[in-house]
Amino acid sequence: MSNDRFIVVVGCGRVGSRLANKLSAAGNSLVVIDIDESTFGDLSAEFSGFRLAGDATQVALLREAKLHEADTLIATTHDDNVNLMVAQVARNIFKTPLVMARVFDPKREQVYERLGIRTVCPTSVAASLFMEALGGETSEPRERKQ
Repeated sequence: MSNDRFIVVVGCGRVGSRLANKLSAAGNSLVVIDIDESTFGDLSAEFSGFRLAGDATQVALLREAKLHEADTLIATTHDDNVNLMVAQVARNIFKTPLVMARVFDPKREQVYERLGIRTVCPTSVAASLFMEALGGETSEPRERKQ
């Protein structure tokens, strides 16, 4: 990934903070937004971006984060509805070129994709990784001895 991007990350939980730390270490410019200011403690001492506490569903806060200048928005909160709302605002109002969101419900992935939002679904990813770890087995389980 190019290391000269301006990226806004919404959600500073385990995924958001880890992602922000990696993106910052790679030399990207970042703004991390979270409604709970205490989550910023998960950012590394080397994190060089900005922290913004507040509700990312509020357009004024996204303006303050300079989303209109961002190359990418990544919504990583624990709430599919918040992620979708923020992603749609980024795509439709701020015209952010690349919009990505975490979505927990696999049934919603297609909805996001149709709206031009790239998704990462932990549920689908975990299921795929388990299948891969099983060697892609799809055969019927062996009969159990009684």
